[in-house]
Amino acid sequence: MRKLASIILFLVLVSNSFGQSKNSPLQISHLTGDFYVYRTFSNYKGTKISANAMYLVTDKGVVLFDAPWDTTQFQPLLDSIKAKHNKEVVMLFATHSHDDRAGGFDFYRKKGVKTYSIKLTDDILKKEKKPRAEFIIPNDTTFTVGQHTFEVYYPGKGHASDNIVAWFNKEKVLYGGCFIKSAEAKDLGYLGDSNVKEWKQSIGKVKSKFKNPVYIIAGHDDWKNTNSLNHTLELVNSYLAQKSSGKK
Repeated sequence: MRKLASIILFLVLVSNSFGQSKNSPLQISHLTGDFYVYRTFSNYKGTKISANAMYLVTDKGVVLFDAPWDTTQFQPLLDSIKAKHNKEVVMLFATHSHDDRAGGFDFYRKKGVKTYSIKLTDDILKKEKKPRAEFIIPNDTTFTVGQHTFEVYYPGKGHASDNIVAWFNKEKVLYGGCFIKSAEAKDLGYLGDSNVKEWKQSIGKVKSKFKNPVYIIAGHDDWKNTNSLNHTLELVNSYLAQKSSGKK
């Protein structure tokens, strides 16, 4: 009985550490193979909003795609990854300059994690006097880390002037960050740094370049519905139509 109780306690602790509770500030979900989606939260205009990010487990360590939005979860994410995979985080890519993506540059760089952004993102962070990435990469770059190869691609302006996506051709995983809206989104959300007209063209480039994705990770809210990219295009078209008719 004591042994059984110990096993149950262990399972509860593991569940909590990997963020399976709906109330947990850090929620980690297995996507496929070596891919995991993690979710953190922040208050925006009085509303609690989730932010989706991803990490990839490789033979050479773990690669983060965007940092937690909730700064209190910077270290817990490292701890959870270490506990689950017994590996260190070695790289961090930010998909644009906003705090829900690039806000962890300073923290993770001090932890010895190599941090990456494109020059457009670096220019914005420099202008805003915010922590910048250690490494500046070309707009379209292919990386091989351990057993995995992926492409980081800048399709053009959209949600932000510097938004990039990541593509994993073997597994057909498209990580979109805030460039892709959730399939449940009712509108395009924050547009303070957006170019909606060019967003439409940029979506076309992504759809043309990365064929038949099996998984599409949107930046906020639900990430399991793969209609998210098409839905983003629908939202963009609707916005442009309303703007041209004078409703916006």
